[in-house]
Amino acid sequence: MLNTLPSLLLLLLFKTKAASSDESFIFNGFRGANMNLNGLAEITSNGLLRLTNTTQQQQGHAFHPTPLHFNKSFSFSTTFVFAIVSEYPKVSGHGIAFVLSPNTDLPGSLPGQYLGLFNQSNNGNSSNHILAVELDTLLSPEFSDIDDNHVGIDVNGLRSVEAHTAGYFSDGSNRGFRNLSLKSGQLMQVWVDYDGPNMELNVTLSPIRVLKPVVPLMSITIDLSESTLDSVYAGFSSSTGSFLTSHYILGWSFIVNGRVQDLDLSKLPSLPRIGPKEKPKVLTVGLPVILSMVALMVASIVGLTLWRRHKFAEVMEDWEVEYGPHRFAYKELYIATRGFRERELLGAGGFGRVYKGVLPKNKCEVAIKRVSHESRQGMREFVAEIVSIGRLRHRNIVKLLGYCRRKGELLLVYDYMSNGSLDKILFNGMKKDRLGWSQRFRIVRVASGLLYLHEGWEQLVVHRDVKSSNVLLDGEMNGRLGDFGLARLYDHGTDPQTTHVVGTLGYLAPELPKTGKGMHCQSILIFFNM
Repeated sequence: MLNTLPSLLLLLLFKTKAASSDESFIFNGFRGANMNLNGLAEITSNGLLRLTNTTQQQQGHAFHPTPLHFNKSFSFSTTFVFAIVSEYPKVSGHGIAFVLSPNTDLPGSLPGQYLGLFNQSNNGNSSNHILAVELDTLLSPEFSDIDDNHVGIDVNGLRSVEAHTAGYFSDGSNRGFRNLSLKSGQLMQVWVDYDGPNMELNVTLSPIRVLKPVVPLMSITIDLSESTLDSVYAGFSSSTGSFLTSHYILGWSFIVNGRVQDLDLSKLPSLPRIGPKEKPKVLTVGLPVILSMVALMVASIVGLTLWRRHKFAEVMEDWEVEYGPHRFAYKELYIATRGFRERELLGAGGFGRVYKGVLPKNKCEVAIKRVSHESRQGMREFVAEIVSIGRLRHRNIVKLLGYCRRKGELLLVYDYMSNGSLDKILFNGMKKDRLGWSQRFRIVRVASGLLYLHEGWEQLVVHRDVKSSNVLLDGEMNGRLGDFGLARLYDHGTDPQTTHVVGTLGYLAPELPKTGKGMHCQSILIFFNM
């Protein structure tokens, strides 16, 4: 009995070590699988793990119910097959994230750009102890995303420590990169491998049925023992935005301290059909078919022509002919801003949204403001005044190049100021002490632009909204006064009186809101913050 006791202890120690170093599972489809689900997450009748459906602004989580136990030099390897299916081929909601988390409910997490992982207050906190590999299909500038189709490694927050455009290396080297569209609805496979002793994390992506590429998409050195806890749950998180998108996991394999078992792709469930059922091909070809095709082509051409005319329709009246050189075609501005898409948006305010554009004819960079005309003046007087302001020429005033009228909308075209507005330097966290005195002097010289407006031009121009957000900086950091949406023109020698107070509180003379006097005092105290 005494002789067998050491053997029993050794066998027990071996089994304990084997259990701690061989935690693994595999799902070739999830029918009957025991998963911890919350939010929109569900397992469909044919075994798909659907994290989200087409419900907007929601989230879904799916975790393996058994916690994984890591030591300080742990390793793990996992692979899964996924698909992001959108109702519209070219747009998508947010993406999917593979997650290692100390809990399965991710308390306080938000949908949308937070991917169901974090919220505004805890994003980036080291106390989260979360590792995520995101497969994101939208660009979130607040997290410094590289594009709207990328893979990122996130530690405790959504500002990725490493990110790469989605794709794979097909030739066994870091050349021959092939792009993949995550929102294409096609099946793709991901491998995440962490070598604890060497502190190396590799992420690999490829289309399904393509062997695992030799060169990973990303490879970084990172000590996950400092970021994760000894006991964590493995799973997935996803969220929806404003577009109709569903996120699916078809199969999943995971192992701690070992080589992950390959998925059996032949056993994976099928995605639901997208769109209407395909109709059978016509077996007979004859004159009726040819005539139908010709009629369809003619109707398509006519419809496309009418649609384009409607899309680019403008308001043009006889009296505007006299302003001809200042008038832009809407189609030209539409092409310049790539259809006024969100990626070209420079900013938005009470008077409209401003987009960056490149004019197709001369490749000149411009800023285009879209506003709805609600002036109490007639449109003719309003445009005449805008065009008059467009004749202002001073190095410290943003040049108005022209305008465009379309339906109830007015588009104003300005020179593009590459360094943005002064308020970003004063109030948005940029270090003001990086500005040299020569730069400060060039910015403050915007005051000479005000002098020009009041005394140097053929008419008196009262801007009525001088503030830091309306002081724009060109490529050489010269200050230029912009946004003349509240400006008024008067002849010299007249009394420029108005019937009500306009402008921005904080930049008006203190007595003005109460007494209505002091309209000529344009405050430039904003510069003393510099």
